[in-house]
Amino acid sequence: MAKILIVDDEVKIREVVREYAIVNGYDVKEAKDGREALEIIEKEDFDVIILDIMMPYLDGFSACRQIKKIKNIPVIMLSARQEEYDKLFGFELGVDDYVVKPFSPKELMARIKVVVDRHLGKENQVMSFNGLVIDVDARNVFIDGDKIALTPKEFELLLFLVKNKNTALSRDVLLDKVWNYNYFGDDRTVDTHVKMLRHNLKGYRNYIVTVRGTGYKFEVQQ
Repeated sequence: MAKILIVDDEVKIREVVREYAIVNGYDVKEAKDGREALEIIEKEDFDVIILDIMMPYLDGFSACRQIKKIKNIPVIMLSARQEEYDKLFGFELGVDDYVVKPFSPKELMARIKVVVDRHLGKENQVMSFNGLVIDVDARNVFIDGDKIALTPKEFELLLFLVKNKNTALSRDVLLDKVWNYNYFGDDRTVDTHVKMLRHNLKGYRNYIVTVRGTGYKFEVQQ
C-alpha cells in the first residue's frame, strides 16, 4: 500500500484529500505545516507528499527544499497561486507536479497515481560513459569517481539528454520535457542551465553538443 503525507494548514483540504486517498487504497498521514512535515519525514518514509505552499512557520517552497535534502520523495505542490513564476520555481526545486486550487479531488488522485507508479516502478539504474557515472535512483553524478553537486533541474536536464543520446533536442522540447510545463517565454533558460551543467561536468563538458539552429544533444566524445 502506497503511503501519502498531506501537508496543508487548511483542515478541510486535508479531510477531502484524505477521504479520497483512503478510498483509492492509500495509507495517509497528515501535517498542518511544513515544520511538522519535516519532523514526520525524518522518522517515516512516504511514496508521495502533497504539499501546500502558503502555510505558517515554514512555507511549501522552503519545506520542499528541506525535504529534498533529507529524502528523495516525490512532491506534488498544491497552491491557490496560479502565477507562472510560482510553477516554474516549484519545478526548479524538483517538484513532480503542481496542482492549482480549487482542484478536482478525482484529478488529484489521478495525478497522485502517476507519480506513485513512477516512483515505485523505478529500476535501479546506473549509466556510465567513461568517467561520467549517473546513479539514477540516488540522483547522484560522479566525475572520475568524485561526486559532483548538481541542482535538481541540472540533474533532470542531464538525465533527459542522456536518455535521448545522439538525438538533437530543440530548446522547446527540453523546456516541455525537463521543466514538465508548457513554458511560454525566454528559451534562454535552457541555454543557462546547459552552461551551468557543462561547467559542472568539467572534463566531460563536451559530451553536451550544441546543434546549431536546433538545440543540444548528448554525444560521447571518443
